[in-house]
Amino acid sequence: MVAPVGQLTRGTTGHNRLRRCDRWLVHSPRVRTALQSAADPLVVDLGYGALPVTTLELASRIRTVRTDVRVIGLEIDPQRVSAARAAAQNDSVDFGLGGFELAGHHPVLVRAFNVLRQYPEDAVAAAWSTMTARLAPGGLIVDGTCDEIGRRCGWVLLDGNGPVSLTLACDPFAIERPSDLAERLPKILIHHNVSGQPINALLAAADHAWASVVGHGVFGPRERWRAMLNMLRDNGWPLEPPRRRMRDGVLTVPWATVAPPRP
Repeated sequence: MVAPVGQLTRGTTGHNRLRRCDRWLVHSPRVRTALQSAADPLVVDLGYGALPVTTLELASRIRTVRTDVRVIGLEIDPQRVSAARAAAQNDSVDFGLGGFELAGHHPVLVRAFNVLRQYPEDAVAAAWSTMTARLAPGGLIVDGTCDEIGRRCGWVLLDGNGPVSLTLACDPFAIERPSDLAERLPKILIHHNVSGQPINALLAAADHAWASVVGHGVFGPRERWRAMLNMLRDNGWPLEPPRRRMRDGVLTVPWATVAPPRP
């Protein structure tokens, strides 16, 4: 038995809270490729909280990519593990004790949401390193955070070499401007949203584009969000092109675009 690495977090959760990240995972070409090509399609949901609902939802959604995916929820609190096993005893999802060491597993995908947000910023690098060292070949990690009902989210995609991209996602009806998402930036970025930092420049550019395409608002916030993305691309921001029309407002950039300066 590998000793869990990490600390007990609040454990707050709720039904459908992580739906935007799950929808992105299901449609991300890189995530789909990793799952479909894996010899053992193991997915770990790290730090699922006091209730296992978001782990069960992840399993249901991710199996639309590959039906034989195995999902394991890990928590550092033994009582949460026992409660999850009791609540999901008839479901094809396992639960176990574990932290950033991933309980000795070698998954192809790890979703760690609202976990590192509760840690100090200087703990992030070590947590990332511990998790990436245990990934299966070609494996990926999503480290993210969201508000209590999942309307505003941000996450970093990592592979075995480190961070790959940043994604911001929201319900466009639930924001006044893109920078409203700043409060839900991943821990590695949230303290860097200040003048002169790359993440602040991205959010400022998004706010400017959002204001410039206000006329598209007559067609609804989603059309306005799409127009904002088009303007950002026209202005040279390397946004990842959307693979389909989504109900969510999604903005993804390469990690190098927003990476904070090294200390």
